Amino acid sequence: MSTPPSPRTLGVGRVLIAVYAILALAATARSLVQIIEHFETAPVAYILSALAGLVYILATIALVKRGPTWYRIAWITITFELVGVLVVGTLSVIDPQLFPADSVWSYFGRGYVFIPLVLPILGMIWLRRRRSEILEGHAPLAARS
Repeated sequence: MSTPPSPRTLGVGRVLIAVYAILALAATARSLVQIIEHFETAPVAYILSALAGLVYILATIALVKRGPTWYRIAWITITFELVGVLVVGTLSVIDPQLFPADSVWSYFGRGYVFIPLVLPILGMIWLRRRRSEILEGHAPLAARS
């Protein structure tokens, strides 16, 4: 028998997961091209972009999967994203020489229309609103929004 679609992949949860997946793909693909073609120009920025891409991939998976373990992984990855974009964003404003080329998180994600800054905040709000449902086992992470 097939299982019915997860309620977490409906509504706002579906949009959140879709944006995470798109950002994961964009950040990872861009960083790979930058690393292959221009690594010597800005290795730190390009490695940070690759790390961001991997974190976005893991966050996307964690938002789709069920259970308290995946809930915790979602929180960890989303918190890491927010800290990353705030630290790298602040450093890139204070001392632009630290990042001679943009990373995903440079200037608070301006190269990605500030989505890297806003997305983890929205993700945290969404996770917090779904906490009891998820931890009590009544709903997967992206449950009814």
